[in-house]
Amino acid sequence: MDLLIPDIGLLFWMVLVFGLLYFILSKFAWKPITESLKEREDDIQKALDMAEKTRIEMAKLQSDNQKLLAEARAERDAILRGAKETADRVIAEARDKASEEGNRIIVKAREELQTERQAMVAEVKREVIELSLDIAEKVLKRELSDKKSQEELVKGLVAEARLN
Repeated sequence: MDLLIPDIGLLFWMVLVFGLLYFILSKFAWKPITESLKEREDDIQKALDMAEKTRIEMAKLQSDNQKLLAEARAERDAILRGAKETADRVIAEARDKASEEGNRIIVKAREELQTERQAMVAEVKREVIELSLDIAEKVLKRELSDKKSQEELVKGLVAEARLN
């Protein structure tokens, strides 16, 4: 039972040791402990501030990246659109040039055909004339071998000439 009810002497020594311990701790330990706690708290706050600042910078960088990406896409689309327009223009020019070349070749071929046709007609006419002259010469030689047939031929030709 003595343990449950403290003695005055024991109580005195406990208070004295507690006061001494309190004095020593407050003089030598609490100040460095509180300073180190304050320092740690400041470090943690700095880290939190740095993390917030970094988060804001990351958000800004992400926003800038999105802008750059959008600009790059727009530039890519513009380049592709320009390339398509250039390709379409080149194809149209090539098509027009091919059409013009085809028309020129057709016109040249028609001119050559016309020239060849005229040459052939001239050749046929020349041959017909030569044949006609050969036939006429032979006919005239045979027909004009006697005087009477010559006179009849001349009269027939004169009559025909007057009818025409």
